[in-house]
Amino acid sequence: MAFALRKRGPTTFERAADGSMTLIEHVRELRNRLFKASLAILVGFGFGIWLAKPVRLLLSQPYCDLPASIDPLSGKCKFVQLGVADVFLLNLKIGLWVGLIIAAPVWLYQLWAFIAPGLHRHERRYAYVFTALAAPLFAAGAFLAFFVTTKGLEFLLDVSGDDIATNLEVTRYISFVTNLILLFGVAFEFPLIVLMLNFVGIASAKKLLSWWRVAVFVFFAFSAVVTPTPDPFGMTALAICLCALYFAAVGVAFLNDRRKGRGKEVYAGLDDDEVSPLEFDAPPVEAGARVDATAPIPAPAPVTAPAPIDRRYDDMT
Repeated sequence: MAFALRKRGPTTFERAADGSMTLIEHVRELRNRLFKASLAILVGFGFGIWLAKPVRLLLSQPYCDLPASIDPLSGKCKFVQLGVADVFLLNLKIGLWVGLIIAAPVWLYQLWAFIAPGLHRHERRYAYVFTALAAPLFAAGAFLAFFVTTKGLEFLLDVSGDDIATNLEVTRYISFVTNLILLFGVAFEFPLIVLMLNFVGIASAKKLLSWWRVAVFVFFAFSAVVTPTPDPFGMTALAICLCALYFAAVGVAFLNDRRKGRGKEVYAGLDDDEVSPLEFDAPPVEAGARVDATAPIPAPAPVTAPAPIDRRYDDMT
């Protein structure tokens, strides 16, 4: 019994990459991917609500580890709740953040699958590398923010003195910690921008290294602005980490330039306003052979008129 083999057609990725998809098909694909991403975020939000209380206790750990946060009567770490539904709304907010993190592989894949067909092969390879580096860098920034929060709260509570009872409001404290984690995590992504400038050929490693004074100044100014605590410890820790990541990115840029052979071009040693030397050792152009004139083209023969019966018909009938 013979079975006919069904021919496999091009995939959606292949059709989007070669431009054979219509505008309506692109809109339909975007709708389907947004639906899948929203469904994954909704499922992650359900798990986030279940994990909201443990995550809230984890974020409260830097404050609860300090002796000033312990209630002398109960011996427990307590926060202040100003509104009736403040903790409920806070759990919803934490659940949404946790849901986005849990569903990140799904909605990031849907986003990547929609934009990847418009990129070249080497651009997709760079995107894989940058994505693989972005998650550990953000995690390192979040860990540093958690460490800075502990030292910053210790400094601020010691300034208040023993004659002042400090009770932090829970929603403002959690917002303070999450904003600090977000700022530090995004700041740690800056080396990826440096590598991107080098990989696409906008800035060489030597040029990036020549900007180190400006980069160090910008890092310390940025750290002083975004660090919410007035103590110099958090600002210095963030600035030093950013400087270390910048010089590490410049080192990777040097390796990339050596691999691609940048700086070895003929014009590499010339300044921007210097004229490159011209060589005049090319062989002279000799005169070509004489070309005779062509004979005139004879007039075409007259076209015979159609018979009367053929005049009723044209090209369309």
